[in-house]
Amino acid sequence: MQLNHYNSNFKKQKHPITVLCDNVTNAPNIGSLFRIADAFGIEKLIFCGSDISLGKRMTKTSRSTEKYVNHRVENDIETQINILKANNYYLLALEISENSQALTAFKLQTKQPIALILGDENFGVSETILKQVDAAVHINMFGNNSSMNVVQATSIALYEITKQLNS
Repeated sequence: MQLNHYNSNFKKQKHPITVLCDNVTNAPNIGSLFRIADAFGIEKLIFCGSDISLGKRMTKTSRSTEKYVNHRVENDIETQINILKANNYYLLALEISENSQALTAFKLQTKQPIALILGDENFGVSETILKQVDAAVHINMFGNNSSMNVVQATSIALYEITKQLNS
């Protein structure tokens, strides 16, 4: 018999993770981020930008998870980063950069709550933000492309982070 959410033995739990999104505006991506936030039991999802829409196109993909995932929409990511820093969050950017390390080699060595920072769908995490984070991780790429969809990348990163938190 196929497992579903009625007959599975998955243990519900919350992880001390906030996903902070900078200018993620594509409605299907926003909806999918709600689903992945629910799947990994993160504490909060924050969308930053002036063009964020949580309308019908988003709810088609979210499958109602926006109703119970703690979330909010803010204009300015810099303000949110300052708030997270003031609340002792470990800031972790998901971005390929000169100083990023492969997610497969990254060892989470903190007891602080974590803020996983996702960049703009077209331009990634900005240099300004990268200068403020505690660490940056990337997913090794083996094909011709040097990036992947923000939702798929977030899924991979949250899998690894929650695996480390639960071990």
